[in-house]
Order: sequence, then C-alpha cells, then structure tokens
Amino acid sequence: MRSDRALEDQVLKGDTAAYETLYGRYEGVVRRQLLGTVRDETAAEDLVQEVFLRLWTRAAQWRGEGALGGWLIRAATNLAFNYLRSMQRRRQEPLEGLVDEHDPDDTNQTPGWLVDAATLGPDVLLEQAEQQRLLHGCIATLPEEKREVLRLVYDAQMEVREVAAELSIPEGTVKSRLHNARKQLAQQWRQIDFDG
Repeated sequence: MRSDRALEDQVLKGDTAAYETLYGRYEGVVRRQLLGTVRDETAAEDLVQEVFLRLWTRAAQWRGEGALGGWLIRAATNLAFNYLRSMQRRRQEPLEGLVDEHDPDDTNQTPGWLVDAATLGPDVLLEQAEQQRLLHGCIATLPEEKREVLRLVYDAQMEVREVAAELSIPEGTVKSRLHNARKQLAQQWRQIDFDG
C-alpha cells in the first residue's frame, strides 16, 4: 500500500488516481467528524467536498508534517466550526439587508466556509488565527478523559477499538466520551461572541 506522502506527491502533480485513493482512505473519518459536529447530513456532505477540494488544491500545505488524516480532520473541524458560526450569525441577523438588491456583486450571502483562504486578506487570516486560538481554548476546558479521547481519535488517527485498548476502557465509553466532547465543543462554539 502506497504511503500518504507518496500519494500526496502524486496529487501535487495532478494525479487524480492518487487523489481518489486518498479520498477513499479518509472520506469516512472526515464525514464522521463533520456529522458529529454539524449534525446535518446535507451540510456535512458539502463540507466533505470542501475538505477534499482543499486536499486537491492545497496538498502542499500538509508538507508531510504529522499524519495526513490529522491535517484533513483539522481542516474538517475548522470548516465545521465556521459553518456553525455562519449558521449562528444567520439566525441572529434579519433577512432583509443581507443582500443589496442594487449591487449584483454583493457577496454577503456567501458562507465563510466556501471562501478560499488563499484569496483572503490579512484581516480575515488574523480572524482565522483567533478562531484557532478560541478552539484550542474550548478544547482545554474539556475534562481530561474527553481531551485524551479527542487527541487519540483525531491527532493519532486511532480507531475506537484501538483507543479503547490504549485506555483500557470499553468501546462504548470511548464513543460516549467522543460524542459528549463534540457536543460540548459545538455548544461552546455557538456561545462565543465573535463581535464582542
């Protein structure tokens, strides 16, 4: 089986077969991560496509540092939280005034997670860095046992059964901790006042 690094090198050269291999290898874990966070099948499907579009267009950003799966999960997590944030703002904003009917170039209705980061200015990049800081802060508030499960599943790319064996706990406990950690993070993210 070819390594992620070898496949990524081929993706950089435009090899669609290598891309499809990586897609098949990681699509399931990315989809589970997104569904666990956004809780919406349609949104998760759109976000899966966005994650893998980033793999195709920005494979060089991985640079072989850490696991490719971890890089994809971080991209998925960032996109999921951006999506939740855009949904929160959409609920708070009145419908009128979102689009200027006299300005056909108005882009205010475009969700943030659809914007290509390569085209963003320094202010937006600073905002994204702040979101990363806030996310890490949210994770830090989780109980140690939930943080450990998140770390093993997303950073170490371990399966639930492997995490259970590593921590000497039942698989059901791993699933429960993972579910509760995602739920708690999503709730905390929704409560953050991004304009304050």
